[in-house]
Amino acid sequence: MANAEKVEVPVIGMDCMECTQHVNRSISRLPGISHVEVFLTSEKAVIQLDPDLVSEREIHKAIRDAGYEVVPLSEKRLEIPGSEYSKPILTLLGIVFGVVLFVVVVGEWLGLFEVVTQLVPWYIALPLIGLLGYPVFRKVIKAAFQRQIISHTLMSVGVIAACITGEWATAVVLVFFMRVGDYVERFTAERARRAIKDLAAMAPQSARVQGKTGETEIPIGDVKAGDTVIVRPGELIPVDGEVIAGHATIDQASITGEAMPVEAGPGAHVFAATVAQLGSIRVRTAGIGTDTTFGKIIQLVEEAEAHRANVQRVADKFSSYYLPIVLGIAAVTMFIRRDPIATVAVLVVACSCAFALATPIAMLASIGAGAKHGLLIKGGKYLETLAGADVLLIDKTGTLTLGQPQIVKVMVNDKGWHLMDTAAVKTMPPADLEFIHLAAAAERYSEHPLAEAVRHLYEELGFTPAEPDDFRALPGVGVQADVAGKQVVVGLQRLTADLPGDIERITTQLLSQGATLIYVHIDGQLQGVLGAQDTLRPEVPQAIGELLGLGFSHVELLTGDNAYAAADLAKDLKIKYRAELLPEDKIRIVKEYQNQGHTVVMVGDGVNDAPALAQADVGIAMGAAGSDVAIEAAHIALLREDWNLVPDVVRIARRTMRVVKMNIGFTAVYNLLGLTLAAFGYLPPVFAAALQSIPDLGILANSSRLIKQK
Repeated sequence: MANAEKVEVPVIGMDCMECTQHVNRSISRLPGISHVEVFLTSEKAVIQLDPDLVSEREIHKAIRDAGYEVVPLSEKRLEIPGSEYSKPILTLLGIVFGVVLFVVVVGEWLGLFEVVTQLVPWYIALPLIGLLGYPVFRKVIKAAFQRQIISHTLMSVGVIAACITGEWATAVVLVFFMRVGDYVERFTAERARRAIKDLAAMAPQSARVQGKTGETEIPIGDVKAGDTVIVRPGELIPVDGEVIAGHATIDQASITGEAMPVEAGPGAHVFAATVAQLGSIRVRTAGIGTDTTFGKIIQLVEEAEAHRANVQRVADKFSSYYLPIVLGIAAVTMFIRRDPIATVAVLVVACSCAFALATPIAMLASIGAGAKHGLLIKGGKYLETLAGADVLLIDKTGTLTLGQPQIVKVMVNDKGWHLMDTAAVKTMPPADLEFIHLAAAAERYSEHPLAEAVRHLYEELGFTPAEPDDFRALPGVGVQADVAGKQVVVGLQRLTADLPGDIERITTQLLSQGATLIYVHIDGQLQGVLGAQDTLRPEVPQAIGELLGLGFSHVELLTGDNAYAAADLAKDLKIKYRAELLPEDKIRIVKEYQNQGHTVVMVGDGVNDAPALAQADVGIAMGAAGSDVAIEAAHIALLREDWNLVPDVVRIARRTMRVVKMNIGFTAVYNLLGLTLAAFGYLPPVFAAALQSIPDLGILANSSRLIKQK
């Protein structure tokens, strides 16, 4: 489609996945539509279209013809839809439902219901049926004009059958319970939306911008990149950007889920929807609205429905066959038993949306709850896959480690070569530290992490690196510079082919301990060796132990570092390793496991690991807050750098799948039992109507446990 365009249309009134399918089919029939995704939780349709062939007005009409409402984006509600049904109203509805149910059940049991049925004239019952059932009948009629059968079609047929047989009171009660079921389904859908809507409600609506004439508060949509935004104590930060003045303590829980606040001063990056608890700052705007990290999180969580789990696809497919099957059972019941009452009961008991709700309610509950705690899960598909994964591949630098190497050992030539740690170096006379002084000066303008480690060591000794002359980077070697008239070369390669035995012995010892060696040559002679090691994240050993306990059959470290460093770390963590790998090597290893039938999880930092994260069945990016690459490449993004989140998200996935299986099992057994009792005449239509909302309530109660999980 050469002239493709993407539009979003808010759709109001959808209560279950069947509703989204109904809207999808209505829009898809229009010319010029190439793709449609309808989302229950965010109440919107995302449509790829050719504007030369179809207009938004035609799309709106198709949605309304399907029985749903359209509102302009500017009027789209941030509060939870359905929140107008306050607790008192819901309580009153529950009381009325309970009273009516009690009267009906007791009346049926005592045989009084037949007497009441005979006393209710048609000219009273019929208006009541039309008035109470109009919203549902309207949807059924619109669906019929579009040659579609929806779940309410069955109960509507049941109501018509009750009227034909003269069971007017039964028809009235059926309509009442049909409306109660409607409210239950709507309430169930709203509970699934709650976590996501709570996130959306946190989005800033205005910003205080510094202008030529002073401070002005403007709508967030009017803020532009480069504007200076002023944030005072206790206020939401409205944009992503860099602090250019001031200092504040920032609560970033809305982004990372981390309870502990962070300190932010000039040069720090801050995120929209976080709170400046203490202090005032000025922020140079870099991202606004959907271009902020918070905006991307909301958008991805809203659209997580697009990545449906396989079990959900099976349930959706079953739902499409379920209604014709029920109509068939009703026809067989009528043909064999010649009992219109039993036939009505079959139609009524089967009208619940429970099968369609069983999977998405649980998935969306976990996705929404995870987003509030720093876990960005892109869809139920990845929760399902993660729950069954058996291979875990892990990047090293920036993932298991902090990505900030430090000098831990120093080898000096002081009347013979010997090794000391950095604490001993700090006690040495300054005159004996000349090679460190020269190395720090040569590395002054290098951006390499190891250069930063050398400078950091020198600064810890209380000095500032000198200004080098003729600084040059030497590819494959390191850096070269002239310092105080001496030529200094610092790097990973030694310039001399042969070294004295004691040096060779010490360097081998350092390498075996996982250190990276930095050789310092002055005027062509080796004067010292620095041993650098990356720092392991303190929570990693416990987290890896938990993952091994969760049953991963293969846990392997993949790194571009040398084999000595990888072996030392892997030994401590009791896992396998492969070292000196390029990015394409990591992809090859992922494919090797996949070709053997394994389900692979890859954990990386989302930058250099992006290809491997995308290739894995589930890619998990560490510390993805503010990183577009990490958020785009990974299937699950951990918004803060905390390895405890990795076993947490595995447990969440497995818990979610247990809930899904319980929902599906409960719904299947309930419907089978209900259809059987109804078909054999043991379940009167009134009871069937009263009981058809129970599966929805059961699914809601079971799935709600996931909303509150920590």
